[in-house]
Amino acid sequence: MPDKFDVKSGEVMRDDFGRPTGIFNERAQGLITKHIPENTPEKDVKAFELAVAACHRNGITGFHDAGIGRKNIALYEEMKAADKMKIRIYAMLTGFDKTLLNEWYEKGPMVDPEHLVTIRSVKLNCDGALGSRGAWLLESYSDRPGHFGHETLPMDFVEETALNGLQHGFQVCSHAIGDRANKEILDRYEIAFDELADMASDHRFRIEHAQHLHPDDIPRFAGLGVIPAMQAVHLSSDRPWAIDRLGEQRIKEGAYMWQALLQSGIPIVNGTDVPVEPLNPIASLYASISRKTLKGTPEGGYEPEQKMTREQALRSYTLDAAYGAFEEDIKGSITVGKLADFTIYSQDLMTVAEEEFLNTEIAMTIFDGKVVYTKE
Repeated sequence: MPDKFDVKSGEVMRDDFGRPTGIFNERAQGLITKHIPENTPEKDVKAFELAVAACHRNGITGFHDAGIGRKNIALYEEMKAADKMKIRIYAMLTGFDKTLLNEWYEKGPMVDPEHLVTIRSVKLNCDGALGSRGAWLLESYSDRPGHFGHETLPMDFVEETALNGLQHGFQVCSHAIGDRANKEILDRYEIAFDELADMASDHRFRIEHAQHLHPDDIPRFAGLGVIPAMQAVHLSSDRPWAIDRLGEQRIKEGAYMWQALLQSGIPIVNGTDVPVEPLNPIASLYASISRKTLKGTPEGGYEPEQKMTREQALRSYTLDAAYGAFEEDIKGSITVGKLADFTIYSQDLMTVAEEEFLNTEIAMTIFDGKVVYTKE
């Protein structure tokens, strides 16, 4: 009789007697989530409205939505038709629905002339998280010998999607945290770029997170033109315990390698990975320039040579983020002819003392030339 707790690309954690402990890792969570009732349309609309308001309170006018299916596509279309789309969505199709992908390959990308909902990319989830020891590593975990994490999507599907993306005009954005996941994805991207070289001149393929890299793979991002979409705030949350997972050498040589990647000649798309981390980008900007926890430790920051300058950090959230979505001509700077979306902060991010940085508040948010939030 097959073990119902034996899950491919996931793990149900067990005690010494082989009994499930109640901890479900990576794809094993599906054993639980399949029993959660669906939301109602009314709840979805309310949740959307609350999410937009939260974005405005936090100075956010645009969002990269990493992996949506039919239900969310329909909701966004409904919100746009009802004039409730008061934020700009750059959406990635979920790679979990192959039928959906094939439908979009047939009809091609949807670049919204109103720049409210654009769909021109695909999201692939290729490994797990470092905290759960689900990130896919080349060498086993320092605190769990013999365990290498999980490949949560077959690499041949990454290659297939990369080829389809190039042929049909879709950017491919692959989640990878561990060094093996990053290496394997770069390998598959490279195969596709070589096979369809005439279609790969401006692909802007991305790796989402690119959190832990083998040193040999750091220059490959620039060499292949693959954009690392990283969330600097993960260092603030993860670095104090990440050294237990990877050990000192792997941390120093390949984890959160912002400056090494920037110096190699590739831009970084910064973000928050909400709801995993705080929505407010101030936290991630602080992590970018300090490499400290949000409590301000340690003195000098973790691996300080990898800090971003303030200009690099701001650019990673604005112009370079826009470039990562093919939107640098309409977003990313306050320039005549671009969209009038911007945020006014209570302090100058370029000059405020580091110890006061996290006290920065959103004074005003402007979307499409209209004030959508003002701090009382």
